[in-house]
Amino acid sequence: MHPNIPYNETFRLRPQMIMIRTRFAPSPTGFLHIGGARTALFAWAFARHHGGRFILRVEDTDVARSTPEAVQAILDGMEWLGLTPDEGPFYQMRRMDRYRAAIDQLLASGHAYPCYTTPGELERMREEQRARGQKPRYDGTWRPEPGKTLPVPPAGARPAIRFRNPAEGVVAWRDLVKGPIEIANAELDDLVIARQDGTPTYNFCVVVDDWDMRITHVIRGDDHVNNTPRQINIFKALGAEVPWFAHLSMILGNDGTKLSKRHGAVSVMQYHEDGYLPEAVLNYLARLGWSHGDDEMFSMRQFCDWFDLDHITPSAAQFNTEKLNWLNAHYIQQADDERLAGLVRPRLEARGVAVGKTPSLQAIIGVYKKRAVNLNELADVAETFFIDLEPNAELLARHLTPEARPALAGFIAGLEDVPWEAPAIAALIERCIGEHGLKMPRLAMPLRILLTGRTQTPSVDAVVALFPREMALRRLSVVL
Repeated sequence: MHPNIPYNETFRLRPQMIMIRTRFAPSPTGFLHIGGARTALFAWAFARHHGGRFILRVEDTDVARSTPEAVQAILDGMEWLGLTPDEGPFYQMRRMDRYRAAIDQLLASGHAYPCYTTPGELERMREEQRARGQKPRYDGTWRPEPGKTLPVPPAGARPAIRFRNPAEGVVAWRDLVKGPIEIANAELDDLVIARQDGTPTYNFCVVVDDWDMRITHVIRGDDHVNNTPRQINIFKALGAEVPWFAHLSMILGNDGTKLSKRHGAVSVMQYHEDGYLPEAVLNYLARLGWSHGDDEMFSMRQFCDWFDLDHITPSAAQFNTEKLNWLNAHYIQQADDERLAGLVRPRLEARGVAVGKTPSLQAIIGVYKKRAVNLNELADVAETFFIDLEPNAELLARHLTPEARPALAGFIAGLEDVPWEAPAIAALIERCIGEHGLKMPRLAMPLRILLTGRTQTPSVDAVVALFPREMALRRLSVVL
């Protein structure tokens, strides 16, 4: 493969020669956020679509900011979403010897050189350039050139290592999302590839990793576009094959501004805490910048079957919490009651709610799930079935009218021996309101308040049937 070969032609002419290998390479300096999760999803799906391999790599060379907690947050987020890597996770800090060997290779070939410019000198250099209206950049003091006499290295000083970027020509590639991109080498200064303490830098480690891991397609956010020409030059200097690049557009909030916490740019695991199902989050992320006709809801199997880079839009996607909530409600309605009960139970237990065999949590969820947007809402309504409930006096005073009390008393009396199933309970309610000349809400509303503390529930006969008979009678009889 080569960036100058048309992408579709490559696959048409040589599909059997290409083993697609993608990677997700987060830096563990914070949580796995929505943008990162979408990148991981697209890279994972592209590999799945083409029968390739998906690699997880943790880019932890920023020792000052990388933390074990952030690494675990990334791993937890990937596991919750089900984006299982075929290889990895690999950690850059465990590959230092490999990076040093690659740096030695570039030094030996003349593609890198030691630079003794101190941080203070570099800052003064940039300040002077800005004062002259120039682009701040390294001035090449220590760059070897034919006929140039280099300064004498300071005694005892440790140099940084800079990549000797080509001075002429252009770096061109066909981005699989953005199309052809071309950058003049004159716009690029000589990048530091190893700091003075010997630690290799991000742009260099990425290239060596992608080379060693035989990455064919680098799918990442478009905040990396400016890194790409530098990395392509390093690939070529190492004699490595240059992968394809696909830069995904950023995700904006629904107000058109950069996505932030107020829009939902939180940890992926926060969505878990907030009661979202992973399949809903994945389905939503898949539609952020990609489409398959008018399809809105689909399984990950379908997504992998359909997914390719051709239908990714280069324009920014907009995050819409209402749309995510709509999808999550749909997936909750479609989910198995037993599975939902298994997800809701620990949420109740975390609140200190003891969940017994009766009432049946699974049955409660079966009745209520059509009204829930997330698992926490299901936990909220389920909680009222397992705790001692004090009915709201104000609500009762408003809805338990003198006209309704005789009907309520008759209903309670009838509950003593009615068959304990929703149709029989519904018939009892109909009889009681008929005998007292009431409309359904006049009796149903106080029943809801007494049983659940809420004025909004599913069909009241179904709610009554969820309780054990003795428990229902006890809650209803507190007002008699």
